[in-house]
Amino acid sequence: MNKQFITALLSVLILTGCSGTMPKLGLENNRLQACPSSPNCVSSQADDNAHFIKPIEIKGSTLMAKNALLGILEALPRAKITHVEDAYIRAEFTSRVFRFVDDVEFLILETKPDDILIHVRSASRVGRSDFGVNRKRVEHIRYKMTSMK
Repeated sequence: MNKQFITALLSVLILTGCSGTMPKLGLENNRLQACPSSPNCVSSQADDNAHFIKPIEIKGSTLMAKNALLGILEALPRAKITHVEDAYIRAEFTSRVFRFVDDVEFLILETKPDDILIHVRSASRVGRSDFGVNRKRVEHIRYKMTSMK
């Protein structure tokens, strides 16, 4: 490929953004949507090791967990909370340079009094690989949630 073509392609990507088409999101039978076959998705409800990530486990009430999670999401760079309903939260994360969008969803469940399990799904809208960004993001959110006092 010549240099002019690459420059033109990068210019188009930067100017138009790489948000991609929003996939089907939300709950179905009280479960988050399954990950696609591509490796750019992690989910605590995945059945395969490549996509599986542990759910977030904390102590407290569902309201406390929801408020804490919303606070963490609001403080993260390039994050936009797009949907909050009962025990479900959805956010979009936009990459700095190419404006790629990742969809992140949370399902907050009380398993026993004072035991909260937060299922999570984080997936890129475009491309095949995410270089581990979705997994790292979930682990960062887990760290923030579990280190609260």
